[in-house]
Amino acid sequence: MIDLRGIDLNLLVSLDALLEESNVTRAAERLHLTQPAVSTQLARLRQIFGDPLLIPAPSGRGMARSVRGTELMAPLKAALTQLEAVVRQQPSFDPFADTRRFTIAGSDQAVAVLGFRLMQSWATRAGPNVQLAFVAAEQSTSVERFERGERDLLIGSERMVPAWAKARKLYDERFVFVQRKGHPRGVAPPDLDAYCALDHVLVSTSGGSFFGFMDEHLQALGRARRVALSVQHFTLVPELVALTEYVSTMPSRLAARYRDTLDIFDLPFEARGFTMFAAWHPRSQLDPASVWLRETLVDMAGN
Repeated sequence: MIDLRGIDLNLLVSLDALLEESNVTRAAERLHLTQPAVSTQLARLRQIFGDPLLIPAPSGRGMARSVRGTELMAPLKAALTQLEAVVRQQPSFDPFADTRRFTIAGSDQAVAVLGFRLMQSWATRAGPNVQLAFVAAEQSTSVERFERGERDLLIGSERMVPAWAKARKLYDERFVFVQRKGHPRGVAPPDLDAYCALDHVLVSTSGGSFFGFMDEHLQALGRARRVALSVQHFTLVPELVALTEYVSTMPSRLAARYRDTLDIFDLPFEARGFTMFAAWHPRSQLDPASVWLRETLVDMAGN
């Protein structure tokens, strides 16, 4: 049996030319190689196939194919043609015709804002054989999950994007103050004193903390607020605030989804916002399906 590991693909290309031309000089011209180089390749091919492949013609002029050489012509040509087609083939993805399962990891507020919009429009963006799943993003995103194909995309702030990942900006976000409609405080924007005096619901994504991002800003101003409740998910806050006299500070895009039940105001102090990114494993950089999903999210985030 021939050991394919020992065969240079270029040798098969040269064999194709040699068998068609039955002439080392013409084959060398066709391959843009020197005649000695092609002669060396022919010697190697004879060794691989255990056959002369080309023999001196009885007339003494040129060469003739051996029986083995003649038998090799058609399957060799077919194999090279098929290999060329594989190399030239451009990968593509048709969301209405192809089969694919996407899994997106994200924070609860990212899924509530961008993921919800994607789910709403999914039936118009993809066919029945393209499925979509959302899962919670781990505090430390595992590269192995992406390498095993268990995750296709991560949606999160810059702090959630791993150093090894490729990433693309989706949108910039800012924080706003929210209270329920009809709150006894009234409908005037809160000043700093009023903000600090109110009972706040804080979101601690790590769980259990009563000191968060806004508290860092207030501490720098020499101020503090009263945090009455701490929850781990942003999506718990709108309903809780809408049914109580607690207030909270939330990302503006999430708060905007509840403007029918919440009053929304700018913060009475300067606070840094954050940027949402889509992140993926470098191995998916040129995958047409992954590219399609990323472009879909970028387009949606910009509208």
